[in-house]
Amino acid sequence: MIYLGGEAEVRIEDVVVKKRKPKRYRLKEIDEVLRIKRTKTEAKLISMARRIGVPTPIILDVEEDTIIMERIYGTPVKDCMSEEISREIGRLVAKLHSANIVHGDLTPMNMILSEGKIYFVDFGLAFIDSRVEAKGVDLHVYFEALKAGFENWEILRDAFIEGYLEFGKEEVVKRAKEIEERGRYVEKRLQ
Repeated sequence: MIYLGGEAEVRIEDVVVKKRKPKRYRLKEIDEVLRIKRTKTEAKLISMARRIGVPTPIILDVEEDTIIMERIYGTPVKDCMSEEISREIGRLVAKLHSANIVHGDLTPMNMILSEGKIYFVDFGLAFIDSRVEAKGVDLHVYFEALKAGFENWEILRDAFIEGYLEFGKEEVVKRAKEIEERGRYVEKRLQ
């Protein structure tokens, strides 16, 4: 199977091969440097997350703009979401944030349930940041994904927050709420 994303082509075989695509609008030399740097950063953050106890695929190899990693067999979280799963996602995101890893694309599409564990995949937008704002945006992205994909999104959000607060900081949850309010304010002004 091949998935084409905005940044990369992902081929799923016995392993997963993620190759960053060249961007024609960038100078070739700059594009190559960026793709190599972003690939190394993504592989490093996946490995860091795994070391702190967040399930991720094992990185098997990194070759310039390509990551070869373990294939996780399981069910996409978007297809099996529950309160219990959202609560566990909250715990795992809090672990990421305690190590200052911001995933950048926290959606149920980027998580796989396998043998009772929730694996986080696609760290293509991940970065290191200790600021409450960056972590609050991470939570806001997750909450927006819940709103878009699930009728019971408020229950799932509340379960996530319960799990998050076991390891995470309340100030991050408060910031996520502030970010949501900012969005509402902008929507009202545009109407």
